[in-house]
Amino acid sequence: MNKEELVQEIAKKSKVTQKDASEVLSALIETIESSVSKGQKVTLVGFGTFEARKRASRMGRNPQTGKELKIPARTVPVFSAGKKFKTTVNGK
Repeated sequence: MNKEELVQEIAKKSKVTQKDASEVLSALIETIESSVSKGQKVTLVGFGTFEARKRASRMGRNPQTGKELKIPARTVPVFSAGKKFKTTVNGK
């Protein structure tokens, strides 16, 4: 499912226009991105948690040449699924 299809489903289930659903979805995404980029956790109970985690620098290898290279440390976004979401996905 892509963003357009998600907007259509949200509009249908919440009985609002697709434009309104798109604006709400965009606002949700922007808010999550902004909060996580500031180092805050965003927890949606039952659905999951979005957070930023730090990765240490490490040595890697160029697959074409085999030459070793240093991969720098970075902060990456992470999503951890909540219990209800996991249960739904497992069909229980």
